[in-house]
Amino acid sequence: MEDLERKEPWWADGLRFECLGCGRCCRGEPGAIWFTEREEKVLAQRLSLSPDEFRRRFVTSRYGRPSISERPNGECSLLDGDKGRCTVYAVRPLQCRLFPFWPSLLESPEAWEEGSHRCPGMNQGRLRPSWLIERLLKASPFPEL
Repeated sequence: MEDLERKEPWWADGLRFECLGCGRCCRGEPGAIWFTEREEKVLAQRLSLSPDEFRRRFVTSRYGRPSISERPNGECSLLDGDKGRCTVYAVRPLQCRLFPFWPSLLESPEAWEEGSHRCPGMNQGRLRPSWLIERLLKASPFPEL
């Protein structure tokens, strides 16, 4: 029987990323910002809202799941548009914390490069080793990102 070689991902040598705090990842194209029930409770608490009030003010449905809503201009409803900063940064959903290490951006060098045109922190700063990227991919409760 042949040994099946494990194919290394294109990013096996790691990727550079440093968040520059520009808020571009919280603006632009519509999308889904999914969160877990536990994250919802933490977000509501952080904003001093009941879970019902949090849902009423900040939640919509995307692809059959609850998602943080967006303003008509595409900004996340939790973004302070004037400052370009997340109002719940310290407790933001895991999906946000994992950016840009999403399967959709790690699919190919071309996908990563395209993403870097929107995010100036991609290809900058600290080198994130492949073992860390693997761990981040496994941490996501939403593998289809």
